[in-house]
Amino acid sequence: MMNIEITLPQWAIAENNSLPEFIPELESRMRAVIRFAQLNFEHDTGGPFAAGVFERDTGRVVVIGVNRVVPSNVSSAHAEIVALSLAQQILNTFDLGGPGMTDYQLVVNGRPCAMCYGSIPWSGVRSLVVGASGELVESLTGFDEGPIHPNWQAELQTRGIEVIEDVLVDEACQVFRDFGESGQPVYNGRSG
Repeated sequence: MMNIEITLPQWAIAENNSLPEFIPELESRMRAVIRFAQLNFEHDTGGPFAAGVFERDTGRVVVIGVNRVVPSNVSSAHAEIVALSLAQQILNTFDLGGPGMTDYQLVVNGRPCAMCYGSIPWSGVRSLVVGASGELVESLTGFDEGPIHPNWQAELQTRGIEVIEDVLVDEACQVFRDFGESGQPVYNGRSG
């Protein structure tokens, strides 16, 4: 077999299909992403992470993706990578910031890990919205989010990507707290 296949679980496809076409309010976008994160680990279809791609100004929903690392046996199948990849396929472009395109926003329930952070400038999105900080994610779950630039926000802003942090942080943390207490596996490399 010489291909990679990462699919959304059936429940996530159904949830995406039931979302309204537009979610104009930022907190409502985050609330939808947090719901997907909670459902993902409750359904045992991946870790407690979700990410959504929206038109920044209108709130038109492109897709909400979830973490699929364990079910797909692909360490890079983080929610951000899944959501950005699906959005690029849906919109038929590798560059979500290409000429003549609307500005797209990535909404995540926890600050992106080192890998996902690196994918943001490459994706073309113009806005990143974060629920919980990386330190909170690590302390509540045991995941190792990896090293990212200490001034990561400024690095994104220099590249024309706005950063909005701490949106519904308490609700985002509750999902991580629930996961941490669930006994589900923390899938850091080499389990360390």
